[in-house]
Amino acid sequence: MKQIDPRKLRDAFGTFMTGVTVVTSHNGQGAPIGFTANSFTSVSLDPPLLLISLARTSSNFSALTSSEGFAVNILSEDQEQISNRFARPVEDRYADVGWQKGPFGSPVLDGVAAWFDCSMHKVVDAGDHVLLIGQIEAFNNAGLNGLGYIGGSYIKPSLESQAANTAGLEGGIRVGAVLEHEGMVLLKEQEDGGFDLPSVLLDSNKGGRSHAERLADEIGPSLSVGFIYSVYDDTERGTHNIVYRCTSSDGSHNSGKYFKINNIPFERIADSASRDILKRYQREHSIGNFGVYYGNEQSGDVRRLARGLEQ
Repeated sequence: MKQIDPRKLRDAFGTFMTGVTVVTSHNGQGAPIGFTANSFTSVSLDPPLLLISLARTSSNFSALTSSEGFAVNILSEDQEQISNRFARPVEDRYADVGWQKGPFGSPVLDGVAAWFDCSMHKVVDAGDHVLLIGQIEAFNNAGLNGLGYIGGSYIKPSLESQAANTAGLEGGIRVGAVLEHEGMVLLKEQEDGGFDLPSVLLDSNKGGRSHAERLADEIGPSLSVGFIYSVYDDTERGTHNIVYRCTSSDGSHNSGKYFKINNIPFERIADSASRDILKRYQREHSIGNFGVYYGNEQSGDVRRLARGLEQ
């Protein structure tokens, strides 16, 4: 049997976008416990069932598998701090977190997009995890946007919407990419011998095509478009700009040159906004914590996308 690299397998699983939940219950002494999880799915409407996946190495393993029930709290898009608190080893995960007992008894957190209070239906062995199947005894839907998670980063639906709305103002729209492949970024060579981010000015006569399709035309078919990285007005060019974090499956490209991330030729990049984007990418790549910039080519703010869901 071919040996599978666990790290690569986890990365592949991470390409599936999920919501973020906090699973809650009580330990044998009646104290509230909980952990952050994105391994959650609906199972059945009749009877109403859902499941979560729990690692055997989790500190909550004994308490959860012997519990009479648990609750799944789907976090709203402004609750990434709660996700981080319940994902990491802290003395009191419930400190400064509002909650109350659900109808079946498990903790229900304040401000969540939805919650499900469940009785334990079945515990199923599944390799180095177990599947906890819960029967839904009560639930609530607050109608809020949920917090998303993909590729090790959080994503907020409203930020994506805001980016689209910002780009919808009068003036030209330029879509660019910070394209990474094996620790290098692709830069497009200019007529004067300098470099810039690969980008394309959208043509209103070619409506109906996605940003990913337009960037693929410019860069190459191996392009994979990820998160929005920067949204800004460029008063010098008179354009609105959306820059995406992108990857390439094989490193192929129509034109340009790859440079190692720690060896980008900033002195040959004339556009100040592109220099700032790449300097920020260089810093954020080194710590593995990216953000989304909103503003113009001179000033703005970066909204962080925290990383890491742990039990």
